[in-house]
Amino acid sequence: MTLTLTVSDDVRTLAPGFRHLAIEAHGLVNGPSSDAGSALLDDAARRLAARLQGRAPHEDPHMAAWRRTYAAFGSKPSRTRNSAEALARRALSDAGLPRINLLVDLYNAVSVAHLIPVGGEDLDRIEGGMRLIRATGEEDFVTVAGGEETVEHPDAGEVVWRDDAGVTCRRWNWRQGPRTRLTEETTSGIFLLESLPPVPVAEVTAAGAELAELLEKFSPGADITVRAVEPSA
Repeated sequence: MTLTLTVSDDVRTLAPGFRHLAIEAHGLVNGPSSDAGSALLDDAARRLAARLQGRAPHEDPHMAAWRRTYAAFGSKPSRTRNSAEALARRALSDAGLPRINLLVDLYNAVSVAHLIPVGGEDLDRIEGGMRLIRATGEEDFVTVAGGEETVEHPDAGEVVWRDDAGVTCRRWNWRQGPRTRLTEETTSGIFLLESLPPVPVAEVTAAGAELAELLEKFSPGADITVRAVEPSA
């Protein structure tokens, strides 16, 4: 069954140019980070450096657009960076990109190479459809702090992804909750690529095609569906 993804009118008003592309995949094979995945991450860091040509990630027009959007819903973009900017900073640092697990490494590589926020959720752990909304502040966000599970609540007006059970990602694409994240046991996933103007649809489509090809390569025989780039509707 195809996962339903919706964007609220409030979010469309906040960011009228927002677009997203979703890839739904079943029959995936995940596992620990591998040499092949690490090579993709290293190559993505090189592609990013060539793209930026000495500029800081936040100076890229797409990252600047995300910073303006974060500020518009009351988030401080220099403290809570969108996922692509945060990864880009890691990629250019001495520490380099983190190695999480194979599926996460694949989508992180595409995110860094194209400088587009990309997220992945375990379809078997999502309850109902996923919705991008402006929070009331009463929604539950289950996370881990100090090694203990804890429940947080988003700020009123904050943009969040949520399902029927609660928030799955805070501040649009800043922090994912552990409940729906991709683990080494994941076999079905939804991958979401998100963009704002001035990124053209062709760039998002190319990034989505690259990720789909990687998923097919590392999970032969998986059932992978790439949806067309959707406006904020």
